[in-house]
Amino acid sequence: MVSVLPKRIIVMRHGESQGNLNTAAYTTTPDHSIQLTAQGMTQARHAGEQLRRVMGGDGCSPDWRVQFYVSPYGRTRSTLRELGRHFSRKRIIGVREESRVREQDFGNFQVEERMKVIKETRERFGRFFYRFPEGESAADVFDRVSSFFESLWRDIDMNRLRHDPSNDLNFVIVSHGLTSRIFLMKWFKWTVEQFEHLNNFGNCEFRVMQLGSGGEYSLAVHHTEEEMLEWGLSPEMIADQKWRATAIRGDWNDQCPWYLDAFFDHLPDDDAVENEAETNSLSVCA
Repeated sequence: MVSVLPKRIIVMRHGESQGNLNTAAYTTTPDHSIQLTAQGMTQARHAGEQLRRVMGGDGCSPDWRVQFYVSPYGRTRSTLRELGRHFSRKRIIGVREESRVREQDFGNFQVEERMKVIKETRERFGRFFYRFPEGESAADVFDRVSSFFESLWRDIDMNRLRHDPSNDLNFVIVSHGLTSRIFLMKWFKWTVEQFEHLNNFGNCEFRVMQLGSGGEYSLAVHHTEEEMLEWGLSPEMIADQKWRATAIRGDWNDQCPWYLDAFFDHLPDDDAVENEAETNSLSVCA
């Protein structure tokens, strides 16, 4: 059985929700039941049109297909329903509701003034490690997104979608702002410090991870450097994305500073210093 790599993995945030418009909605409605606003519905339909253009644009195979993964929350399912208006049945392989890409858990019914204080505390503490009382930290979200990765790769490696490898395959994950950033962090091996500088997705914004010429996924194939700067990627992160656009699948970017150099104050270029230290050590022992 031949595994078929998706040409694109697209991560999207839901459209504008009632909670985005008025945080008081969370005091009376469970987070998972928060719905889209009229504007959010419009955004989702527009996003569907944009996605259709990305998948069927120049250089794409005429018989492309798409597989959707969606958070079980009301606003993500509604976003998927609206953007799906731009796709015929033959284009969609299927949809999988995936609870592991749900929103970060902020607790149950939220007391508005208390949440304001809690979120101010989170900004001081750090967004990745701060755990909401009776809820989750971004680190907790990272763990369940990591588990989702395993399922995603099993779908690919076992060709569970039975997709013809001669046609472009697209994965679209309709999720939430923080979860989407965590997904990218996990995929591209970004550090906690790099995550802290990422900006949230706008409503119905999406990021296209596209296969480069060598078989690695990169944001730089579809997106511009200016876009990536706006998202909070550093020049070093953008350089890595550009490297990935042409890198051979499985290669290691030895110029990537957070793979090695960021963890040490200084590493010698050769073994001379190490050998000298061993010689001095032996002299002392003698």
